Amino acid sequence: MTRTVLVTGGAGFIGSNFVRMLVELRPAWRIVNLDKLTYAGNLENLTEIEGHRGYSFVQGDVAVTEDVERAFDAAGASGVSDVVHFAAESHVDRSILGGLPFVTANVVGTQVLLDVARARGVQRFVHVSTDEVYGSLGKTGFFTEETPLAPNSPYSASKAGSDMLVRAAHHTHGFPALTTRCSNNYGPYQFPEKLIPLMIANARENKPLPVYGDGMQIRDWLYVRDHCEAILAVQERGVVGDVYNIGGHNEYPNIAIVHRILAALGKGEELITYVKDRPGHDRRYAIDAAKIERELGWRPRYTFEQALPMTIDWYLNNDPWLARVRTGSYREYYARQYGARG
Repeated sequence: MTRTVLVTGGAGFIGSNFVRMLVELRPAWRIVNLDKLTYAGNLENLTEIEGHRGYSFVQGDVAVTEDVERAFDAAGASGVSDVVHFAAESHVDRSILGGLPFVTANVVGTQVLLDVARARGVQRFVHVSTDEVYGSLGKTGFFTEETPLAPNSPYSASKAGSDMLVRAAHHTHGFPALTTRCSNNYGPYQFPEKLIPLMIANARENKPLPVYGDGMQIRDWLYVRDHCEAILAVQERGVVGDVYNIGGHNEYPNIAIVHRILAALGKGEELITYVKDRPGHDRRYAIDAAKIERELGWRPRYTFEQALPMTIDWYLNNDPWLARVRTGSYREYYARQYGARG
């Protein structure tokens, strides 16, 4: 069945991977990409699909009703059948410095998008959230879909707020919403403020590798392609109103990942620099993904041992992309293509 999908935040890391996957796996679908093009939005992530006949881009802010309306209008007479909502401020460190942009983008933006989508008769609305809304785990146990929300950072609190708005839209209006909560993503096109691309970039240049605290914070790592395939499964086959946890079955402490990257690049451990831990740093996240595996038949295809080397190789083979992101010159791409700076 042909669909027209509005993807918000489709120029970001996970969103651009999702858009490219849709072009590959669902070539008959129409895709409208709405992205504000903040520092984390990069249209160079999508250069390979710019000529795809079913793809269009709209620059705009999900927190501005007029911008969201323009994106829906871009779908034409057939309208938008599905929304997949990635757009969010997502970096914990930045939220600690100032939480208001996170409330605006993640809470206000989600409500604006819900209001317009409901008025336009959207058939499926997938809200992409995070395991961080559950808070921190001890040494044992896993997050399930029934785990109470207990966010510990301004970022995760804003995402929990957006999750509740999506839940309320379904409960109050019967709105066809679904929510996914994923573990830590990694893979191509990730902005190098995040752990894995930052460590790769710094190690290559023999720069210090900053590690918070003792480096023993444990995360479940999910390869971005696996995550995108899980979201598509939820979009197509998920039960409206439900939450689906998505995890990679790859729990590692941060310091172990740093050691693996150094070894892969042939660099010495003297580059590791332990820095003061960030405030309120959650100690462990771990996802129980049994529900999506059981009900939708999705399972991660990549282990960490497979996908981390693939990710390192991607960054090694895409020096120009990484250099433009690190210098900020990637933002000139929008100006060249569309005649204005994003």
